[in-house]
Amino acid sequence: MRGARHAKWAACAAAVALAATACGGGGGGGEAGVVSASWGDPQNPLEPANTNEVQGGKVLEMLFRGLKRYNPKTGAAENMLAEKFETTDSQNFTVTVKNGWKFSNGEKVTAKSFVDAWNYAAHLKNKQKNAPFFGYIEGYDKVHPEQGAATAETLSGLKVTGENTFTVKLTQKFSTWPETLGYAAFAPLPQAFFDDHDGFLKTPVGNGPYTVKSYDKGSVMSLRKWADYPGTDKAQNEGVDLKVYSDYGTAYTDLTAGNLDLLDDVPAAQLKNVKNDLAGRYLNTPAGIIQTLSFPFYDEKWNKPGSEKLRKGLSMAINRAQITDTIFQKTRTPATDWTSPVLGVAGGYKAGLCGASCEYNAAEAKKLVAEGGGIPGGQMSISYNADTGSHKEWVDAVCNSINNALGNNKACVGNPIGTFADFRAQASTQKLPGPFRAGWQMDYPLIQNFLEPLYATDASSNDGKWSNKDFDRLLKEANAETETPKAVEKFQEAEKVVSDQMAAIPLWYQNGSAAYSERTSGVALNPFSIPVYNELKVN
Repeated sequence: MRGARHAKWAACAAAVALAATACGGGGGGGEAGVVSASWGDPQNPLEPANTNEVQGGKVLEMLFRGLKRYNPKTGAAENMLAEKFETTDSQNFTVTVKNGWKFSNGEKVTAKSFVDAWNYAAHLKNKQKNAPFFGYIEGYDKVHPEQGAATAETLSGLKVTGENTFTVKLTQKFSTWPETLGYAAFAPLPQAFFDDHDGFLKTPVGNGPYTVKSYDKGSVMSLRKWADYPGTDKAQNEGVDLKVYSDYGTAYTDLTAGNLDLLDDVPAAQLKNVKNDLAGRYLNTPAGIIQTLSFPFYDEKWNKPGSEKLRKGLSMAINRAQITDTIFQKTRTPATDWTSPVLGVAGGYKAGLCGASCEYNAAEAKKLVAEGGGIPGGQMSISYNADTGSHKEWVDAVCNSINNALGNNKACVGNPIGTFADFRAQASTQKLPGPFRAGWQMDYPLIQNFLEPLYATDASSNDGKWSNKDFDRLLKEANAETETPKAVEKFQEAEKVVSDQMAAIPLWYQNGSAAYSERTSGVALNPFSIPVYNELKVN
């Protein structure tokens, strides 16, 4: 298996998007009607199929519209550019694209716009991070083989049959396949993308409510309302300036001074002040996000037989309740499984699945760490991106908790890495020297999305390279289920393997947060904790 697969019963798209905080610096006023918002440089240039982290995803949501779009209030997959999907067997689909849509450069959006984009995304030579999302389409094994070179240029399961129609043949029955198509990787692309790829990467051309005016990396990306946008979800503002911050403490200062309109990740140090400072202009809403501590299983020192005791001991050495109360002012909740309470029981959340391994117990922690062979080299460093104050505070608190439990004030230290982009580059190429911060932001409310992309062998977001045959087998069995309750039960069996091996340490469930200026209204976070930028208004 290569990358994350979609369960047949999935309700929405699986988007690989690690929960992240923003990066670089800036402030100051802007144009009339233009919202200024905090942001961080994305890891990669903004190709839809090569963006799998939150900062880039925020921009793609403004620039592109696909066949489906996830309702910003409910998360439900709703037709956007899709006129209809037709199938008689849940394996062969005919897709009809609506008339009247175009890209901001004037090109018409047609069936070919989708088929060309998907073929590009899937092909091995193009090295797109989200290529695995096309794995259910027939011919993927030829354009993106597990090993060796591609033996085909296009997916055999994709065929343009008319200006506004194309057919898709899947490798198996997948009745809810259309519901996955709201993910940005499935966005259409203009011919300009292929004719001048470098030019597109500098100034992406989409079919969404905004266009890119300019991008100064490390400073600001300026997006402006596209007056001719044909969709019903038109921008309610004149544009959005995404300002890059090297420290979210500075962003908070800019916000309170009136030099920033929207901050979508309030620094931990300001959580106790934000309501008073901003006269209640603050959102703190439950979100499908979990923060974890991942391990470098690619390093044999951390992947020896019996080292699950070491990982469980470290987990028991973390006083989650104290950290979430003091550092996060109860905007986080101690995690007791590897999913999110937002899922509910029907979606697969099972409170307490982690058991005693997620409960603070200094004596047992010290014992298990010793039985697991001790910390490799006698000291562990927790890597994190240093471009926001929040991570340093909680990493220091986690290390202090571990050090106190083990009776060794040098057992754990923080390892700050300059920017989010630098941190992700090292994490995704297995360059980090020890445990590292990780997070997952749900893409649909089912347990599968919290497990498969992160823990399946060679999955697209399995940065630590954990691998377990029993886990992989249970995933395949769950994916074969056509009924959600049965699939959830099987996925919980797979999650129990994650628990038994402590594939990653669950830390806490995270709320989405946002604070905004006096001149800003219409502020909302979608179910995935992303600001609904097109609904923002400024006076």
